Amino acid sequence: MNDPIGGEPQDDGLGDGGYGYDLAALLAVPPVPPPRGFEERWRTWFDEARAVDPDPLSAPIGRIGGREVSVVDHVVADGLRLRGWFAGTVGGVEAAVGIVHGHGYGGRAAPGFERVPDDAVAFFPLARGLGSLNAGVGAPTPEGGHVLFGIESVDAYALGRCAVDLWHAASALHAIAGSHLPLYSIGESFGGGIGALALPWDDRVVGATLIVPSFGQYDIRLALPCEGSGERVRHHVAEHPGARDVLRFFDASTAAAFARVPVRVECALRDRSVPPPGQFAVANAVALAEERGDGAELELDVQPAGHAEYPGIDEVHRAAFAATRSHVRRSVDRAS
Repeated sequence: MNDPIGGEPQDDGLGDGGYGYDLAALLAVPPVPPPRGFEERWRTWFDEARAVDPDPLSAPIGRIGGREVSVVDHVVADGLRLRGWFAGTVGGVEAAVGIVHGHGYGGRAAPGFERVPDDAVAFFPLARGLGSLNAGVGAPTPEGGHVLFGIESVDAYALGRCAVDLWHAASALHAIAGSHLPLYSIGESFGGGIGALALPWDDRVVGATLIVPSFGQYDIRLALPCEGSGERVRHHVAEHPGARDVLRFFDASTAAAFARVPVRVECALRDRSVPPPGQFAVANAVALAEERGDGAELELDVQPAGHAEYPGIDEVHRAAFAATRSHVRRSVDRAS
């Protein structure tokens, strides 16, 4: 077993995506401590975002899964307009919660409701530069270098801008459905990492599910080869070491330690796209926040693998979908 902080993984390269870690080692991976000014910077970005009128413009596209769905165009902090989908409740029943539902690095082609309760309205933002609605808008596509865009500056880096855009999506949801609704955040992979970065600073959010979250524990992440966007970052930092100072402000494990609400984290024991030590560092950060006693609660779901097919995956996914829906309900009840 390799040391979870130092040393080389036992696997030769990616191996099976376990990188030589067993569960005990993964549960021992610590979050990265915040750099000086971390909390202040994120809180300033949030305050700036909350001051922006989202000015949502909706274009109905019909009914999906018993919900009325619209494409929504809305404003973000730098004056850019991004698009996403807004969906009403099933059957038009009164909404009890609003869900901001992020996506993986490939974007999404349409909204998906597996984790969304029937009495929730949902906003499915598409990150700047990504997906079927915002490809190349505000940032290049993944093929064009999205994950490195703006990495020369803490204030300009694309990952930070994408996290800030989640707050704008939440504001657009409130503008459409009412600011009385408590909010819940869901994000997978890219969306899980971005969600972790945005979560602690937004007091409108009562809970979150982070699914195989990316961007956790760069101290380890930058040493591990992978098949995801992290590989491009790893090579860039090797050639431009100064970029590491920028990345310190965008470590999902650092941000998750500031959580103050219930957080469900789904972590994989094997994952060739998002190395598991980074995922577990995010969960372990929430556990530390829970120990602090400021309202965070960790619900950890350890799954066999991420970003891969395996026997029994459908059953694992069904259970996870149901668990998120239950977690939404408990988070809303706790906040009420």
